[in-house]
Amino acid sequence: MPKRNGWTIAEHAGDVTPDRTQRLLNRASWDTLAAMSEVRRFAAAGLAEAARRGRRRGGLVIGAIDETGQEKAGEATAGVKRHYLGCAGRVANGISTVHLSYVREGTGHALIGARQWIPREQVSDPVTSRATGLPPGLRFRTKGQLAIDICADAYADGISFDFICGDEVYGSSTQLREFLEARGQAYVLRVASSFPVTLAGGMKLTCAQAVRQLVKDRRQWEVRSAGQGSKGRRWYAWAQIGTASPRHHLLVRRHLATGKLAFHYCYVPEGQLLTKPLAGVDSHSGGDIFQTESDPAVQVFLTWFK
Repeated sequence: MPKRNGWTIAEHAGDVTPDRTQRLLNRASWDTLAAMSEVRRFAAAGLAEAARRGRRRGGLVIGAIDETGQEKAGEATAGVKRHYLGCAGRVANGISTVHLSYVREGTGHALIGARQWIPREQVSDPVTSRATGLPPGLRFRTKGQLAIDICADAYADGISFDFICGDEVYGSSTQLREFLEARGQAYVLRVASSFPVTLAGGMKLTCAQAVRQLVKDRRQWEVRSAGQGSKGRRWYAWAQIGTASPRHHLLVRRHLATGKLAFHYCYVPEGQLLTKPLAGVDSHSGGDIFQTESDPAVQVFLTWFK
């Protein structure tokens, strides 16, 4: 529907007036999480059917964790706080919501889960909590913990992923990484340059130190495309560094012009076969999940891991 309001939704549903639609949106009591579960299963099944019709059943299924921000002028909305908002490109007053996008490579993608982030001070202050309409007994959850909640909901609905990917906010969450590994869920998560890795022999280095010490030769880098951008194909140099664990690897991306590095901590559970065909990709790790096709870091990592 190109335009969505009470009238257009009612007409689409076959109603003469928007009364029933407005009642549902404004006054009806309904279970948000249960409704989200219906949407999640509907979206995953629809994309699976589209992949089957397009004979693309072998494509990767990726769960992309990311967040969106929305600027707000006042202070009465639950979750409002001055913090960095990607939509504004600066520190601003607004809310942030953690999302999970279901991506079927070469077919499409859809948002299948969401949790609004609520600042700790709003949760702990009973006056603010009541004034903003927060539910009683709400506990503060970090963005990494919200990502755990969303992924757990998806698993409970029988949805599975070949890989989970996300940016530094989620790669830095030890709880999220442990949760995914406990489920045997492979992941490729962006981490900071200061993220510690344990190499063979027990040597502990940060990601930046590991690159300086172990990837000195340009021949250790491999140039691969990160998909089509607004100015043409985006090319980066990639290098992979093994760790003390055969299931964990560090994947490093270097910008060809600026030399800027991006680090991805990767995990593949024992026994997982990586035999899916690798296709072109159209986005980058930590990008806008509304435009995600797949993650080039996942693609490059799979190529080397196989």
